[in-house]
Amino acid sequence: MAESVTATPGQQQLIGEGDYVVLKREEVFKAVQVQRRKKIIFEKQWIYLDNAVGKSYGTMFEIAEGGNLQPKRIEVAAAEPKEAGADNRNIIDDGKSQKLTRDDIEALKEKGIKGQEIVQQLIENSTTFRDKTEFAQEKYIKKKKKKYESHITILRPSARILAMMYYAREPGKICQLRYDTLAQMLALGNIHAGSKVIVMETCAGLVLGSVMERMGGYGSVIQIYSGTGPVRAATDCFGFPKSFYKTLSEFPMNKVESLISGTPCGAVPPELDTAQAEDESSGPANEKQKLAEDVDKDSSSTTESEMTTVSNQLEKQEMEVCGEDSVNHERAQNPEKTPFAIEKKRKQDERKQKESEAEILLRDRNADGLIIASRFYPTPLLLTLLEFIAPSRPFVVYCQYKEPLLDCYTKLREKGGVINLQFSETWLRNYQVLPDRSHPKLVMSSGGGYILHGITVARDTVKPNSSRPESIEEPASKKLKLTELES
Repeated sequence: MAESVTATPGQQQLIGEGDYVVLKREEVFKAVQVQRRKKIIFEKQWIYLDNAVGKSYGTMFEIAEGGNLQPKRIEVAAAEPKEAGADNRNIIDDGKSQKLTRDDIEALKEKGIKGQEIVQQLIENSTTFRDKTEFAQEKYIKKKKKKYESHITILRPSARILAMMYYAREPGKICQLRYDTLAQMLALGNIHAGSKVIVMETCAGLVLGSVMERMGGYGSVIQIYSGTGPVRAATDCFGFPKSFYKTLSEFPMNKVESLISGTPCGAVPPELDTAQAEDESSGPANEKQKLAEDVDKDSSSTTESEMTTVSNQLEKQEMEVCGEDSVNHERAQNPEKTPFAIEKKRKQDERKQKESEAEILLRDRNADGLIIASRFYPTPLLLTLLEFIAPSRPFVVYCQYKEPLLDCYTKLREKGGVINLQFSETWLRNYQVLPDRSHPKLVMSSGGGYILHGITVARDTVKPNSSRPESIEEPASKKLKLTELES
């Protein structure tokens, strides 16, 4: 059954080349990019998405010969349960009830017989099908259709679909973040168009993409990242237009302290200046001067031939230095023109520009919200990033373990500056809704993580708890240490 697809006004309804889409088969999802004549493996089958270009999102396709997709025709199911038995007590699963062998089924496939006809052949050649109950017959048909009918539905990427995909395939990459928990985070964080939101996450860009999707390209998003650069694998799967990325800026976590203290992020410490001066003093020109001084000191004890040799060495070294200087000068005048170097330089300039934009936004300290979903210990992250949030604004912290958030809750109560502080655990139960047999599903998720959320207030109006022990240290926002949680 194809999922309903809702699109905002002006959003593209048809699948285009280069778009990011999500392939769905039963409860299995995979995000891919539509490219012509590119093989894509999905559920152990090679397919081509050429025929999907120009079709509507939500269309169901069947895999034809050669891996090509063809829109599935809506047909009435040929295999309907009939003459059902009273119960299954006399059915023995000995593996001999099916007359068709594996070779016979492969021969049917080679003749070009479709999956629906193969399922009908299996039903007719089953000696125990009519003895099964009506429910057992439906279950048998559904199982065989899943195995032999190759149906794929192409969906538009969304926060819910991508969260379900990652949670089912690679939950460790998104810190075990379930889609219902993600929905609560977006609601509690009051994410809406036109707001300024700070996002610190290590969920492969899933939380960042969900925030950008809800904001709709209006407002500004500041991504705080750790390491050499931000990770946005899941963000790219949303397939946002370029206008969305104009509202996104990034800022490294190791420079947040300098912003809080008020020092320029690009300033060089004095000890680094001294080290650079020492490096410059040991350059080729100074080595040449040092060598000449050593020669002058020992000139009284050297012979004429030795002086000639040393002079030649000096000239040779001078030529090498001049040659290196000319090469460096030429490289400075004419930078590398290879495509890789040009692309690398462009990305570096773009990252510096994004960092400068984020620095300007953070210095105002008037962000409208904060969302943290990271594998790092949340307490120092939250206490530091709260400095950039305006009063009366929400903040949300997610963690797959409750102990770090309990510590964060205690520190916030001690420090003050927040109200309506709440700690909760998300829980989800799926139900099977069918005639005469609606019940919770037997296999469910054990947990969806924990959420801590609250609202900031002006520090002058809320005083810290005066009854706290003196032995507890005041959390220092100027000293930030990132500690990765054990998985």
